[in-house]
Amino acid sequence: QVQLVESGGGSVQAGGSLRLSCVASGRAVSNYAMGWFRQAPGKERECVVAVSWSGESTYYADSVKGRFTISRDNAKNTVYLQLNSLKPEDTAVYYCAAVLSRVSWYYRRANQYDYWGQGTQVTVSS
Repeated sequence: QVQLVESGGGSVQAGGSLRLSCVASGRAVSNYAMGWFRQAPGKERECVVAVSWSGESTYYADSVKGRFTISRDNAKNTVYLQLNSLKPEDTAVYYCAAVLSRVSWYYRRANQYDYWGQGTQVTVSS
């Protein structure tokens, strides 16, 4: 079992930045592919960023390319999501997800992930 806890959300103005953290416990996150998803009210949960267990392969949704950056510190069992140049349309609950995988590829669909955090709210005002 893996427990994931996100933090770092908050309210910022457009153009601002936040750094989200996802701390894993129970298992070494180094064996897991990780993803960050978001869900806005009335919308489906979407994958914004995903990374393979090794960090070699990453996926960024077109809407966040060049603005969001995923990184992982396996020694700290933590995955980060740096959010820059935030826009009002980035407002959502952001979720961290994990799936046990040593394949050097990422996963983009929510149903491919086995473990989820509780989410952290990001609100961007114009």
